Amino acid sequence: MPPSGVNHLSQPCISGDSSSSYADKKSGWMKWLSKIFRSGGNRGGSGGGSRHPHQHLGDQENVVWRAPARSSEDPSKAHKEKEELDRAIALSLAEDLKRRNRHRWRTENDEAIAREMQDKMNLSPYPSVAPPQFHPGDVSRRYCGGCKRAISYGNYLGCMGTYFHPGCFCCRSCGYPITEHEFSLSGKDPYHKSCFKELTHPKCEVCHQFIPTNRAGLIEYRCHPFWSQKYCPSHEHDNTARCCSCERLESWNARYISLGDGRSLCLECMESAIMDTGDCQPLYHSIRDYYEGMNMRIDQQIPMLLVERQALNEAIVGEKHGFHHMPETRGLCLSEEQTVTSILKRPRIGGHRLIGMRTQLQKLTRRCEVTAILVLYGLPRLLTGAILAHELMHGWLRLKGYRNLNPEVEEGICQVLSYMWLESEVMPGSKSGPSTSTASSSSSSSSSYYSSSSKKGGKSSAENKLGEFFMHQIANDASAAYGEGFRAANAAVNKYGLRRTLDHISMTGSFPV
Repeated sequence: MPPSGVNHLSQPCISGDSSSSYADKKSGWMKWLSKIFRSGGNRGGSGGGSRHPHQHLGDQENVVWRAPARSSEDPSKAHKEKEELDRAIALSLAEDLKRRNRHRWRTENDEAIAREMQDKMNLSPYPSVAPPQFHPGDVSRRYCGGCKRAISYGNYLGCMGTYFHPGCFCCRSCGYPITEHEFSLSGKDPYHKSCFKELTHPKCEVCHQFIPTNRAGLIEYRCHPFWSQKYCPSHEHDNTARCCSCERLESWNARYISLGDGRSLCLECMESAIMDTGDCQPLYHSIRDYYEGMNMRIDQQIPMLLVERQALNEAIVGEKHGFHHMPETRGLCLSEEQTVTSILKRPRIGGHRLIGMRTQLQKLTRRCEVTAILVLYGLPRLLTGAILAHELMHGWLRLKGYRNLNPEVEEGICQVLSYMWLESEVMPGSKSGPSTSTASSSSSSSSSYYSSSSKKGGKSSAENKLGEFFMHQIANDASAAYGEGFRAANAAVNKYGLRRTLDHISMTGSFPV
């Protein structure tokens, strides 16, 4: 009777690497079959004393088994056994294929679970996309708008119709990735909210903080019309120092110099400041030369003194005539006899203030219509020169017999001479003033009189900028006498020339129209 063990095994145990050779698998099947036939070999013979030939299978294990007895008289049984053997081998092959597929699915599934757990541990705020099946020519794949590469797996970010790797979605300003849930957009450029605020929100140039919003939620700040210095409105009332020359507020990281009389001077203006009467004499004589070049020679020797603020204010009180620009007067053309305290020796800087100043009392005696010219000390050279040019014009008018002029007329024409002198200093290549053909010869002769007028050589770009600011102050003065008067006088001089304008003032006391 043939052995029947093959049909009774529902799950034969065949294991091994998916890359084993077919010879190894065949050897395994034969080992399994040998155990089946070994148990049923005694029952398969046709006689107890007959011996069957032995067969040797494989080299891995020396297994000797007794071949089942086959009756030569029954070929159908041998054929049936062969079919059953082929069927067992086929079942074994099918089961092995299933096990290999099941092993590969478990491996891929474990990798996907591991990636998902790692993404959750990272606590990323971006959505996750599963690894796609890659196919050549697949147009549905997502591409990063930053590095232009495909987003294969892991986290990604969608913005403005484009996808990004988290590390590729970067701030336009600082270049670092944007990881916050909120960010700013300018056009198509993303920014960190803090970086965008740094770029667009104005900062105070005094305290260097972001300018706060007002009660209406609007950003409110002050801005200097010439220097464009932006600052918080509160700094106009919190005792922040303002330069008495250029009007800029003191920054918290740049200390000003205190002049000791309530005024402060920035370091830029301090570089060319004139501190005593002796230092100012060369500048004063050069401006007298400027007048002579304009055919407006001053024959009288008018004393010029640099004084402190208090001395200048006291001199204003003692002066009977004249119009003074309040609240700050920086120069004065005296007509009365007075005793004035002038600065004899320039002070030196000690810390953030001036020390060591020496003064002297000086009695001014009236010898002509003009007693003296007083100028406030501690101002930059160009501003001191502009004040001297203004006050010398007052002296010239009085010495030439221009009496009882309207303040708008007298202050206006004096401002024109101050403006012309500044223009010749700041733009020496241009004509010295707003003159026409009647005054062209005098203006051209004066344009080169003072080409190198700085205390220590040529003027720096910072000093030229200061000169432009002083010209801006004159042109945009809001007062009636100094501002409106200058604009009317300047229009007349531009139209008729300086000499014809002065002649018209002498005859009518007003500007020609």
